Amino acid sequence: MSGAGVALVAGGAGFLGAAVCARLLAAGRRVVCLDDFSTGTPAAIAAFADAPGFRLVRADARDPPAIEAEEVWNFACPADPTVWPRDPEFVLSSAITGTGRLLSLARRCGAKFLQASTSEVYGDPELHPQPETYAGRVDCTGPRACYEEGKRAAETFCTIARLRGEDVRVARLFNAYGPGMRADDGRAVPAFVAAALRGQPLVLFGDGSQTRSFCFIDDILDGLFALMALPAAPDGPVNLGGETETSLHALALLVCRLAGTPAAIVHVPGRPDDPRRRRPDLARARRLFGFAPRIDLAEGLARTIAARREGTPVHAPAIPASRPDQL
Repeated sequence: MSGAGVALVAGGAGFLGAAVCARLLAAGRRVVCLDDFSTGTPAAIAAFADAPGFRLVRADARDPPAIEAEEVWNFACPADPTVWPRDPEFVLSSAITGTGRLLSLARRCGAKFLQASTSEVYGDPELHPQPETYAGRVDCTGPRACYEEGKRAAETFCTIARLRGEDVRVARLFNAYGPGMRADDGRAVPAFVAAALRGQPLVLFGDGSQTRSFCFIDDILDGLFALMALPAAPDGPVNLGGETETSLHALALLVCRLAGTPAAIVHVPGRPDDPRRRRPDLARARRLFGFAPRIDLAEGLARTIAARREGTPVHAPAIPASRPDQL
């Protein structure tokens, strides 16, 4: 099977991976979705599972089958914080071994490689906002270390590959959200939205003063595709996210207002090592490809709430009339 025009999306049945699959299909690309469904779900890809040019390969990214591809997009590591304490070894090995094996696959194919990294590599930062040059403040034995250190080591793998002359692009993503996140995902936006729509209190860890910079999925996709479209890979990672910093308490109140439910909030003990502030320095992304998020938090949350309330399909790409060659 020729890899010409084929995009392999590892973790393609997760929130971000499925959204990337949908956009690739809408652009007329052939897509292979690789996922073991450890945290991804068939529902995430149901809207295009039978689309021309789409193929699902159920496999672990740590042991991928031989697939010919022109591009490899790696989202194959659990970003759900509730998974980290339950199976830290799986999370760590998914980030490190999975990335290494997928880089080897891309090397064999001569494929471009995009690594979905994370703001978690900065840990609980002392520098604010966080530029890509900041080395971070991570506790390598802490409760979040399996994900934080796993993603940092994955970036090291990518750096080694880039030094060998391979085309590797690294995006550090800050708090992407939107329709398609599982209600039990463990992150703030889907948890708050699900609770508000059920008329239940929203659970805040700690006092809620910790801040995040949320970025709607459409803006994240614009950044990822712009990064992949650059003629040459940047020398180092690129931050992608929103620039408006919001406390989790303010987020909870906004979700309740947009959902039209009473603002009922319950505080529980804070999570260990929970970062106090997170906001990306986006100067590099602006300089490289003019990145500028367009969808503010209120609009993005309104879309997310409406999609969950209406039960509308999560990812439904407009498949081109011309049928791509079968995979």
